Amino acid sequence: MTNASPYPPSESGTFQGKIGTTYEESTPWWPDPQTLPEDTPNVVVIVLDDVGFSDLGCFGSDIDTPAMDALATDGLRYANFHTTTLCSPTRASLLTGRNHHSVGMRMLSNFDTGFPSGRGRITKAAATLPEVLRDSGFNTMAVGKWHLAPMEQTTASGPYTQWPLSRGFERYYGFLEAETDSFYPELFYDNHAVDPPKSPEEGYHLSEDLADRAIQFITDQTSVTPEKPFFMYLAFGAAHAPHQAPQEYLEKYRGRFDHGWDAERATRHTRQIERGILPPGTELAPRNPGVVPFDELSDDEKKLSVRLQEAYAAMLDHTDHQIGRLMEFLERIGRLENTITILLSDNGASQEGGQKGSLNPTAFQNGIAEDLEEMVARIDDIGTARAHANYPWGWAQAGNTPFKRYKQNTHEGGVRCPLIVQWPRGLPRTGEIRQQFHHVTDIVPTLFELLGVQSPSVYNGIPQLPVHGVSMAYTFGSPTAPTRKEAQYFEMFGHRAIWHDGWKAVSFHQRGTSFDTDQWELYHHDTDFSECDDLAQKRPEQLQKMISRFWVEAGKYDVLPLDDQGFAYRAKIPRPGSPRMRTIFTYYPGMAHLPIAAVPPVMNRGHRITAFVDRAAASDEGVLVSLGNISSGYVLYVKDNRLIYEYNFLGTRYTVTSAEELPLGPAELTFEFVKTGDMRGTGHLYVSGRTVGSEPIPRVLPHFLGWQGLDIGRDTLSPSSTGYDGEFAYTGAFEKVVFTVAPDEEDTEPFERID
Repeated sequence: MTNASPYPPSESGTFQGKIGTTYEESTPWWPDPQTLPEDTPNVVVIVLDDVGFSDLGCFGSDIDTPAMDALATDGLRYANFHTTTLCSPTRASLLTGRNHHSVGMRMLSNFDTGFPSGRGRITKAAATLPEVLRDSGFNTMAVGKWHLAPMEQTTASGPYTQWPLSRGFERYYGFLEAETDSFYPELFYDNHAVDPPKSPEEGYHLSEDLADRAIQFITDQTSVTPEKPFFMYLAFGAAHAPHQAPQEYLEKYRGRFDHGWDAERATRHTRQIERGILPPGTELAPRNPGVVPFDELSDDEKKLSVRLQEAYAAMLDHTDHQIGRLMEFLERIGRLENTITILLSDNGASQEGGQKGSLNPTAFQNGIAEDLEEMVARIDDIGTARAHANYPWGWAQAGNTPFKRYKQNTHEGGVRCPLIVQWPRGLPRTGEIRQQFHHVTDIVPTLFELLGVQSPSVYNGIPQLPVHGVSMAYTFGSPTAPTRKEAQYFEMFGHRAIWHDGWKAVSFHQRGTSFDTDQWELYHHDTDFSECDDLAQKRPEQLQKMISRFWVEAGKYDVLPLDDQGFAYRAKIPRPGSPRMRTIFTYYPGMAHLPIAAVPPVMNRGHRITAFVDRAAASDEGVLVSLGNISSGYVLYVKDNRLIYEYNFLGTRYTVTSAEELPLGPAELTFEFVKTGDMRGTGHLYVSGRTVGSEPIPRVLPHFLGWQGLDIGRDTLSPSSTGYDGEFAYTGAFEKVVFTVAPDEEDTEPFERID
């Protein structure tokens, strides 16, 4: 199929009427409208984030997920389904049907590695599912997490070439980054940033908002063009950290996990075998390295870890309720019967909470340990808008029962995920479990087969990569049919694996070490579902065969070069053309919220921030510039006729306040950070070049200032400071803000002195 236009082929072809001098001498002609067969089903794809294999009730958990369980009862569960072990790559494969390295999404869309496999964007040689469905006659809508655009290109100036509306979706509402605060999300509507429709105090939560918007989009579509099928892509932020939920859901889970993660894993393991999710005799993998037996934790550690798991469960339960609302809506309007609903998680449960859990993801990204006593003192903040919580390794491994390791790793704990398919009109058998090996690349060819759609060989004039996945439709009526998948490789941050013909070889890579020293393990998946019996020593010939197959697949799908450099390191390197490559940045009041990937790179660098104001009265006050949220960031503001700068170091705030009141009239209000060593310095305040305050700032973050971006003239979303309420918008005349940033971290005296 070749299609260089979104219009029906006949519309761009030869006019088949007659054109004379006047309309009396002419014959009009209209191309036939593009239509699909009347019984073409709708498609809903629901993506959960960082939800482990066992976390849904229908996969072994006792977390309440009745809506997802109902999908499984009326559909099929896939117990041998795999993803790429990280969010952006899984989404790229899900929406293209190709392997993630091949389409340019080695890791995250936040950076470009400089190699074809790691551009951080989907190549135009891989038309996306919404592009193909839109051009086939579907209405296409996306709601929720995107994380497929180069993050430095998600500003109001674009370019928009990798935003949802440029990759096949006709409508979009959601967030573009890896994560966001569920009470104060960074939201985008189509191609522009928007504020949340209401505040947390008014009952706002992101998951509810996303479900509301999905229902609204479908309502609009079915009200106007009910004859057209729709494709709804609904990607929740849940259950990615921060784990946040309404208070009634948090209270619901109080005490539910006091037994600890070891007992939880054992219970889920038994339940999975009883329900046929695991084959009889499947072993429970040993504890991952660093996971302490729950009974050996101190009382404070137990109390903290249980509360963190309660927040995770509450968030997942709350999300399930939103899915139920959507399904009830589809049934009410008569669309559920002929809607293919596919629900999956993008990877296994996350290890990013660390050994003891976290109330601050910025600490994890910067490699800084959080203080246990401080975390316990804030225990009632967990799950609320006042904390950005993530659970510890022990609960993540429980989520991945019965497997080893986690998200980012290529053992089954990272890549084995729940998958549910429901289609009331089209599934010949329901309520059953399928054990055929399959991969996220197989979703697109499955839908193409069910919808009668062909993958284009050329799209918009660009020759297309072949679809790498295979259709799963054969499994719908054949529970025991052998898998049609021949082989599947996995690679992330140097972790590697290859599955072929029921065998899997897998290697865990220690970052910074030689790839040549990695130890490969060998498992016969047909008899060892949970990778407990390593046969590498007993079957060396088979192991070498599998390793050789990995290198064949790696060459075929552009996996090389192997790259183990982590997120924090990569995030500091701007891609070519990034606005962060400048050293001078000028911003004007009224500009849209600026995402974190495009803000001035002040992390651990000398820098200066100058606001040009004209104060008519002493009451002119408010935020001049703010970045970040409750977890980290900085803010420069005027209050009580003083200039104030605050730096939020993971909840510890360093403040510099002017020693005298500010003058009226035009003034340049400046904060300057001068480094006095690595990750420390002195903050100076100036008014029109005159020093008015100085204080040491003993600690600054080395790599990453959090996930929430920058605002001029107000503090939107999660507050950067506790020194004021709400947005605290600046009320005086305000021309601009100018950032001047040192060229690198080594420059401790980058500017001429102001005074």
